[in-house]
Amino acid sequence: MDGEELTEQETALYDRQIRVWGADAQRRLSKSHILIYGMTGTVAEFCKNIVLAGVGSVTLVDERVVAEESLSANFLILPVPDENLYQGKTLAEFRVALGETISSEGAAGDILTFGVEFFEKFDAVILSCCSLRKKKWINQKCRKLSKRVAFYTVECRGSCGEIFVDLQDYKFSKLKKLEETIECRIEYPSLEEAISVPWRALPRSVSKLYFAMRVIEHFEYVEGRDPGETIIDDLPGILELRKELCETNSLDESQIPDALLERLVRDVAEYPPVCAIVGGILGQEVIKAISGNGVPLKNFFFFDAMDGKGLIEDISVPSSPS
Repeated sequence: MDGEELTEQETALYDRQIRVWGADAQRRLSKSHILIYGMTGTVAEFCKNIVLAGVGSVTLVDERVVAEESLSANFLILPVPDENLYQGKTLAEFRVALGETISSEGAAGDILTFGVEFFEKFDAVILSCCSLRKKKWINQKCRKLSKRVAFYTVECRGSCGEIFVDLQDYKFSKLKKLEETIECRIEYPSLEEAISVPWRALPRSVSKLYFAMRVIEHFEYVEGRDPGETIIDDLPGILELRKELCETNSLDESQIPDALLERLVRDVAEYPPVCAIVGGILGQEVIKAISGNGVPLKNFFFFDAMDGKGLIEDISVPSSPS
């Protein structure tokens, strides 16, 4: 990819962006390949942003059968003249409107059956509406590849959203002074390492949403469910699990309020404004990682529409004492 230059068409189309972050950054974006699992409303917003930035190609994987809520939440799925054509079809089988300059395709089947060669061609992998088992499996698969692949998960549950980032051993240049740059390096833990950090080792200031998302995630893992399949009737079981996890991790239950857990399971549908915000942040982060332009976040981002705050949390394995 490093040896390929921008075409005349790309140079003219992305002239303004090139003036902002340079031709090298734009070239890396234009030659990049993005894998997306899970076509949600948040992912639709993300796709819009990376397409406008000029990524090279997007591959979509989603074996879920198209439902009415899929069509209402995802503005990228092209309509068909006969509604019966949707019946029995998966989201990956439908063409999406990503623009004439972007190559897009769908890939059918269970992603857990895909071999290493499938993931090797991508520069970034984004997972949404995905079980914890799949997230861990794909994250580890990406980490074993011969090249560094940027890995992200994104979930929006009603008024709340979460992004996880794993760039492995990431090196980038940071502008220190006018015309002076310094070389920087950030080491990221895997998803499994990050969520395995003992709660007692985390600062008391860590977002309550981090703990709440882990409780819901753990409940879905135990019950064998995907995100969005947990409903308000499950709240008693979730509260009991919270109690067990808090006792195990020496965490006060007040750090995971009942009202927050209730919101996460009552409002399972995505809120378009939250999708726009979280999808926009995710787009910025993927653009940073691929272009090498800007300091990436490490390693969780949370947004709650109830207070309008976006928070970055570094949930990493504690360093060993020297």
